[in-house]
Amino acid sequence: MILRCVAIDDEPLALQLIQTYVARFPGLELVQVFEDALSGAEFLKQNSVDLLFVDVNMPDITGVALVRSLVTRPMVIFTTAYRNYAFESYELQAIDYLLKPIDYSRFAAAVERAIDFHKYKNATQEAISDESIYVYAEYKMIKILLRDIAYIESMGDYLKIYLSGNDKPILTLMTLKKILEKLPETQFARIHRSFIVALGKIKSIHNRKVNLSDAELPIGDAYSSFINQQKGNAG
Repeated sequence: MILRCVAIDDEPLALQLIQTYVARFPGLELVQVFEDALSGAEFLKQNSVDLLFVDVNMPDITGVALVRSLVTRPMVIFTTAYRNYAFESYELQAIDYLLKPIDYSRFAAAVERAIDFHKYKNATQEAISDESIYVYAEYKMIKILLRDIAYIESMGDYLKIYLSGNDKPILTLMTLKKILEKLPETQFARIHRSFIVALGKIKSIHNRKVNLSDAELPIGDAYSSFINQQKGNAG
């Protein structure tokens, strides 16, 4: 598997560094580099690539605006000397957000994440459903093993994903409906307008509440059939 890459940065030294780093990865092919963001954007509109390294702060068009303009977006790794664009990278669900001067180990971690995510996207649903999902959190794509998920809570436009043995949930911009599409229905169920539960983590169901090892979740009126389903499974 070879990922076709493009790098766009108005700083020649920054482009040279990316070229040097990319050359260390046999799984990457750098097909074009651009110091002019508009030329890079035009190339991307006419050519399909897998991964884009793009500087955020450029004189003619920002990297954020460039990515937003693309109808078909490749995976994106932003490179910048400024921290104040982190939210935009979050909004665009970039693979990662690298601060200059870019350390090779940090660059390598971002590329490995892109390679892993590319494999995930191109695998069959049957092959991945029992393994993991990807969500965007902490300004990068994060892989979550399904066996680690205890339950998921809706917070408006955001979700809190609670993992077994982890006190700090993962916060991601997504709806319950959207994440439910990623989860195998044999392992997860919606029990309330605000909650999805991992069926394998349920300890008991009593008084219209689901009891987990370290949480108690309500069962909503619209999901009362869930209780009967579990009784049927138990029988």
